[in-house]
This record gives sequence, C-alpha cells and structure tokens, in this order.
Amino acid sequence: MSELNDLYQEVILEHNKNPRNFREIETATRTADGNNPLCGDALRVYVEMDGETVKDVAFKGSGCAISKASASMMTQTVKGKTRAEAETIFDEFHKMVTGELDAETDENSLGKLKIFAGVLEFPARVKCASLSWHTLHAALNEEAEVSTE
Repeated sequence: MSELNDLYQEVILEHNKNPRNFREIETATRTADGNNPLCGDALRVYVEMDGETVKDVAFKGSGCAISKASASMMTQTVKGKTRAEAETIFDEFHKMVTGELDAETDENSLGKLKIFAGVLEFPARVKCASLSWHTLHAALNEEAEVSTE
C-alpha cells in the first residue's frame, strides 16, 4: 500500500473518530439535510452567514467513516470563506472525486482536501465523500435538502 493510501486511511479514521464541528448551530441562518440512501448516510449541515462570509459551519448526523470525515474536513475548510470561495471549493472537490480534476496537476484551492482524491478508486464511496459538500451547496443556495440517489 502506498504512503498516500496510508495517509488517506489515517486521516479518514481520525476525522471519523474525532469529527470537527460535529454540533448544531443554534444561530444558523441556513440549514440543509443530506441523504445517501445507498450507504445510509444522513446529515444536516448548519451554516451561519455574516453577509457573504461563512461565519460558522457545522454538521450533525450519522454515516460511514468517509462521509463523516469528509464533512469534518469540509467544515474546517469553508469556515471564514466567502460564499463564492466555498462554492468554488465545492465544485473543485466534486470534480476531483469524480475524476474531472487532477488535484496534483490542475490548479485548485483544495489544500488538505486532496487526500480525498483516493476515493476515486472506490466508485461506490464517491457519494459518501461528496454528500456533505452537496448538502453545504444546498444550504448556501437556501435549498432544504439533497439526496445522492
């Protein structure tokens, strides 16, 4: 197994065991519910906006390790970003896990999220990794729910 695969597994396990921003936000200005019926992942994303800036973001729910780790890292990444920056990162993340963007060679702002490039090797897990991102996208666009069916 390569070093990257080892790191991928280590990061997934750490964020699954100790998810960041795993809580409700009472002052959330936007929320959305996400569902992945194939895997059983279900979560709610809470976003508190300050104008066009993501002041705070969190999630609650249940799901597989990849889903929870992705949501955890998503909240860390977009907190403090503008809505437009968060949408750009969502788009780049989605393209990366679906094979439309090579995180190593194509220009992007994914940073530590590049670790999820490995999910492409497991097509059944792409929806697990992207669920929280689609749910964030829905919340930012004031849509109530999203499903990855």
